[in-house]
Amino acid sequence: MRRAGMILAVAVLAACTSGDGGSGTGRRGRPEERLGTGDGWMSEADWQARTDDYLAFATRELEPGSPLSVAAHAERARRDPDFDWDREAVTVEAMQPIFDKLESFADTSDFDIANLLALRLGYPDDLSGDVRAEIDRQLLAFKYWQDEPTPEHIPVDDHYYWTENHQVIFLADEYIAGQAFPRRRFTNSGMTGRQHMAHARKLLDHWIDLRVRFGFSEWYSDVYATEDVKGLMLLVEHADDLELATRAAMVVDVVLTEMAGHLQAGSFGATHGRSYMKDKSTALDEDTYNTAKMLFDDTRYPYQGVDDAMFLAIARRYRLPEAIRRLAVTDEVGVDRSRMGIALDPTAEITDDPEAPEGLGFSSSNEDKMTWFGAGALTTWQVLPATLEHIRRYDLWESDVYADFGELKPIVDSLSVPQLQELTRTLHPQIGLILLPEVNTETWRSPEVMLSSAQDVRPGLRSDQAHAWQATLDANAEVFTTHPANPPREGDEWVDGDGYWTGTASMPRSAQRGQAAIHIYAPQYQPSDAPPLDAFGYEDETHAFFPREHFDEVVQRGHWTIGRRGDGYVALWSWRPTRWREHDPAKVPTGRLKGTFDLVAEGGPDNVWIVEVGRAADQGGAGDPFAAFVDSVTSAPPQVTRRAGGGPDEPAADFDAVKAGFDVRYRSPAEGELAFGWTGPLTVDGEEVDLHPDARWDSPWTNAAWGSGRYAVELEGATLELDFRSGRRRATR
Repeated sequence: MRRAGMILAVAVLAACTSGDGGSGTGRRGRPEERLGTGDGWMSEADWQARTDDYLAFATRELEPGSPLSVAAHAERARRDPDFDWDREAVTVEAMQPIFDKLESFADTSDFDIANLLALRLGYPDDLSGDVRAEIDRQLLAFKYWQDEPTPEHIPVDDHYYWTENHQVIFLADEYIAGQAFPRRRFTNSGMTGRQHMAHARKLLDHWIDLRVRFGFSEWYSDVYATEDVKGLMLLVEHADDLELATRAAMVVDVVLTEMAGHLQAGSFGATHGRSYMKDKSTALDEDTYNTAKMLFDDTRYPYQGVDDAMFLAIARRYRLPEAIRRLAVTDEVGVDRSRMGIALDPTAEITDDPEAPEGLGFSSSNEDKMTWFGAGALTTWQVLPATLEHIRRYDLWESDVYADFGELKPIVDSLSVPQLQELTRTLHPQIGLILLPEVNTETWRSPEVMLSSAQDVRPGLRSDQAHAWQATLDANAEVFTTHPANPPREGDEWVDGDGYWTGTASMPRSAQRGQAAIHIYAPQYQPSDAPPLDAFGYEDETHAFFPREHFDEVVQRGHWTIGRRGDGYVALWSWRPTRWREHDPAKVPTGRLKGTFDLVAEGGPDNVWIVEVGRAADQGGAGDPFAAFVDSVTSAPPQVTRRAGGGPDEPAADFDAVKAGFDVRYRSPAEGELAFGWTGPLTVDGEEVDLHPDARWDSPWTNAAWGSGRYAVELEGATLELDFRSGRRRATR
């Protein structure tokens, strides 16, 4: 969570009591309203069966210090009178570690507050008076937004409020806590609960409006999608205002539709705006895994833990639309094209009063900072004045996030804002690494294999957590490439900031057409040995994650590495010669892997990787379909021309040669002849293909026109209509 703030610091520096009110009485006898109309919700029996399945797993052992574990036991007992559990084990002492974390202002405390609210409001009768009282005290004492006071015993606030997922959780926490104690005066802020509700509601409406218009800047995140759902489900289940609860439920539908449409045998195997190697190396460690398994049951692997899936498992108002369930498990083959995020050009000419896109603004208001900070645009020259004002207003130089760079604060202070803007514009290829820009994705999906790419997104520029593309055959058989930012680091687990696999030192210029994609690596900045830019180094190689142990067969022919998992196939080609790098698990992290998985293309940071996916059903004829697939993809070698000259065994003559990139031609067995280069369009059989279509959603099953506020899902007789302009949520079957 802290990583983005640390990067911001490096980037900037490189660029240089009244009434007694409510008391948390839970649902207060509220009827279980259905938030929407129509008969197209997942059947009560099926919904109960799926959520009961997860609750049975989550109640194998009570963790009395975990609010989600306690909620699971309380909910199971509510449904099954014969289920007994040890309520007396849930004590203040058992939960003290959470209370200590809240009082220390540690990062992700907003997640803990959400968990405590769900427990306290959902199951008050299952908690002792002492536990209820302590939870209430913590809720009243919490700091819900950065502009509230920081308690005197806390030197500096280390909460991170501004990423897209934190925004909705902090604000949902604030709104629901305020609703629970409407007349009480909160001990930290001095505001009443009603005042907190008013503050949070305005910003929640802005957050939801951004998602409706632009989708998620943290696109298809297998880490943070369920955090968004957590905050939204607090509102769905507990907000007395049915308009707000319904709007929140509609955004949950959007998140789950995008997950369902990019699910492959348990893996949310799409390109991701934010992800870490822990999640990318196996779907079993994705934060979305348990939610997807509970809702869609499309994987043979078991549940992996008690987590945010609980917010849906205990839901009483929300029920999944049947159209979304069918989307996740359909056997239909099709292509999904989507557009997300806000277009912003960090390299545009600097002006005194830049015009923000889409009618937005660049001021220091909460709304504008939510917009751009949530999109990771803190170091763009347009947003930089608001970023600097924010750091100075809240003394963030003194926080843990920025403390390591405090000695450089005088240097930043000595430069004018225009000077800093010019520097950040010049250094954008490195220091813009947390920017989550507008993105267009293409995903080809079949029952056997899926291929997903972010098309032509920030080519050649550094990206801290973006995941450019992935081929997925099941929860463990996944293939992707990156340009490593550092050598393998010692340790026993992958850490968020390790750039060997997480993120990429330079994004490829990617283009996908159905079952085939071309990914061209050509870094547009040079690594530096001088601090603080030495934080932006990179390796003279690219590499692929290709876990051989999770494939039934892996063969190599020339520059091709080709794998089979069941009836799904993936073929990966590298312009530079490749070799397998062995990793000693006693020295470097290897996660759950026991075999070889790192396919390295050495000789330079510039390279071309081509991927083609296929399946047995499409090979035709007699004999071995996998052998037929291998023969088809290897029969016509790709043609790659380095624009500055030189072959795959040669390093580039100089950095300008690296920057120049490549031109590529590849005759795909499935898609025809693809031609693509570092500049210019993608063509297929000579016809130009638009890599930046306008539709928010465009697939055989989903559609949403950009900016319309209307989303629709339809397949196999089930429909879902979301009209955010009218607040209409309707499902049929």
